[in-house]
Amino acid sequence: MRRIAGIVLAVLLIGGVVAAVVAGRDNEETGTATKTVRMVIGSEKAEFFADPDVVKALAAKGYTVKAETSGSWAMEGLDLKGFDLAFPSSQAPAAELAAKYKVTGTLPRPFYSPLVVVAHRGASEVLAGNGLATLDGKSRGTLDMAAYLDAAGDDRTWQQLKGAAVYGELTGTLYISSTDPETSSSGALYLAAASYVANGGKVVASDAEVEKATPLLRKLVSVQGAQQSSTDAAFRDFVSGAGNPLVLVYESQVAALLDEQANPGDLVILYPDTTVNSDHTVVPLTERGKAVAELLGSDPGLRKLAVRHGFRPQGDLAEFAAATASRTAYLKQQLTGVRQAPVPTSAVLHELARRARG
Repeated sequence: MRRIAGIVLAVLLIGGVVAAVVAGRDNEETGTATKTVRMVIGSEKAEFFADPDVVKALAAKGYTVKAETSGSWAMEGLDLKGFDLAFPSSQAPAAELAAKYKVTGTLPRPFYSPLVVVAHRGASEVLAGNGLATLDGKSRGTLDMAAYLDAAGDDRTWQQLKGAAVYGELTGTLYISSTDPETSSSGALYLAAASYVANGGKVVASDAEVEKATPLLRKLVSVQGAQQSSTDAAFRDFVSGAGNPLVLVYESQVAALLDEQANPGDLVILYPDTTVNSDHTVVPLTERGKAVAELLGSDPGLRKLAVRHGFRPQGDLAEFAAATASRTAYLKQQLTGVRQAPVPTSAVLHELARRARG
């Protein structure tokens, strides 16, 4: 993975382990008088803020960033006194933090990333052969969410799928590995998309709809056993060859990997035909935090670096398309055939996550 500049520390906050990433250097090293900005971020952005080029770009604007990572929903339980901004990976936890810290106005959303499923080629071909996915080529395809959820609801196993027998790793119950929905945004957004499809293409809003969705969501989560708290850990496990054949991650993580590895083995990206874009949303807690948030969205150099790390800048698809022109065998630049599911209110999403966890 991308070079990590900075020091990774373990700090204990509110009974949970949060990794600290120092994305910056002492003023003496940079030769620039900078203002220190403390932030708590989703782990999927740790490598971006630790990138030496990002450090240099922020220093040129007068800022040194010190970041600690946390699950996006877990940020609500942290004491953010002394922090300049919080940067979860979606709007819902950001809205909760904004309400808690009385932050008013429009929250900056400098970039976004759709949720995708990574698979190995054998698994993707078995899914396609059983009507659960369609493949555009060797390394890219679309997951049929309705068909997948039907299979999950029926407790379908890999052994029941034709063609799976030739792959020794395809055994046991068919499921997508996701992160803990009570602490991680990607896990919660997975439930948002699944509940939307199961509810007939309608966002879950009422108590009755929550009740109806509960059995399926509980199956999606309970079959996984212990869940990771971050997509970064889940994706690293997948790349190393460990874990489940199907893993839910951010497109940005895959795009960043492709920037480093021109040939990442038999990796296949499946775009769910109904998914949720993860709008990385900043909650400025101080004026310094607000200034850095604005730079992330407006500074051309920082936008270019965000694209290099696989994020899609808001408002200009051309930037992402130009940067990923050589990777269209894996990436869908236009997200053709991908429907964005509306996300339930924070209260409903919390309740769905709580019930899914049992």
